Amino acid sequence: MSIPFRQAATVGSYILKQHLLRKKRYPLVLMLEPLFRCNLACAGCGKIDYPDEILDKRLSYEDCIGAAEECGAPVVVIAGGEPLIHKELPQVVAELVRRRKTTIVCTNAILMEKKIDAYKPDPYFTWSIHLDGDKEMHDASVCRAGIYDKAVSAIRLAKEKGFRVTINATFFNNADPARIAAFFDEAMALGLDGLTVSPGYAYERAPDQQHFLNRTKTKEIFREVFRRGDGGKRWSFNQSSLFLDFLAGNQTYHCTPWGNPTRTVFGWQKPCYLLGEGYAKTFKELMEDTKWDDYGTGNYEKCADCMVHSGFEASAVEDTFRRPWKAAKVAMFGIRTDGPMAPDISLENQRKAEFVFSQNVQLKLSEMRAQKEAQAALKAEARAKETADAA
Repeated sequence: MSIPFRQAATVGSYILKQHLLRKKRYPLVLMLEPLFRCNLACAGCGKIDYPDEILDKRLSYEDCIGAAEECGAPVVVIAGGEPLIHKELPQVVAELVRRRKTTIVCTNAILMEKKIDAYKPDPYFTWSIHLDGDKEMHDASVCRAGIYDKAVSAIRLAKEKGFRVTINATFFNNADPARIAAFFDEAMALGLDGLTVSPGYAYERAPDQQHFLNRTKTKEIFREVFRRGDGGKRWSFNQSSLFLDFLAGNQTYHCTPWGNPTRTVFGWQKPCYLLGEGYAKTFKELMEDTKWDDYGTGNYEKCADCMVHSGFEASAVEDTFRRPWKAAKVAMFGIRTDGPMAPDISLENQRKAEFVFSQNVQLKLSEMRAQKEAQAALKAEARAKETADAA
């Protein structure tokens, strides 16, 4: 695996501290979404289906740094939307790095060549470039021709300038394991510092609902992929070995959504990066008031097929901390790609899905409009006072 020693040591000492403090739930990675606006409209994405009033909204520099401080997680992943659209992002990244937060910017790379000189290489900073397979696969995934070539060009430029660069790849049920394995070989030849992989999750409002993976299909695909890469050892992954082992069906994990809390323009998203079923005003409120046991595989219908890193990487990291010999065995011998799979969680008692996305969006839109009207009224009142005083 290719997680930098500095990051592994920082996260390890952080986890040890949480255990000594006897904390049951604690964050590992802050998922920071400073905007939803994007310059792509991918068929599998549910993050851009908002009115322009919301797409035009941004978290300020102060909001972003405040969220990192409030949360306290040692790792900050900045996503979106397309974060490079955000004008204050260079300042946000510089401050997070100054605070020794492992900072990862997830981007489709369309704007990287134009914006890259606003950033400085640093051991605490990583570009994570969205690349869902080879040229044909990726351009189909993002619904626009030529984006693969732009991403590859950006990777080469970033490596030339001394940046740490990984890719993040999401695969769906039409993925061909042989092509994915060949793509991993192709990607590593670019000099990447690591790969991050995940099965696609069925966003409630994603345009394409036909190609999301169920858990059985996820395990089958990843077993086939890893089998072609010597149990995955042929490639460097920027993920824990036990999470990859989980994708191949060799571990049974419950998700830990509080491990990757999400801060968006709406607030702190309940319960996780993928499901927006309510929002808290503060991180403390998110941790204390979210009914965590209502969610997760076996508890909630929407979570039945999820095996995404934002829900399960923290579970795997916790298992690694408690049983490091398990992770060491996978790292040494590779991911098992045959034999029986670990038992899965029963779905017998899961509660039915509640479709509340539209309701929550309308509520937030109403709040935004009311706030805007109040601000306009205050400005009008101030102008009237100035006029009166002048008279």
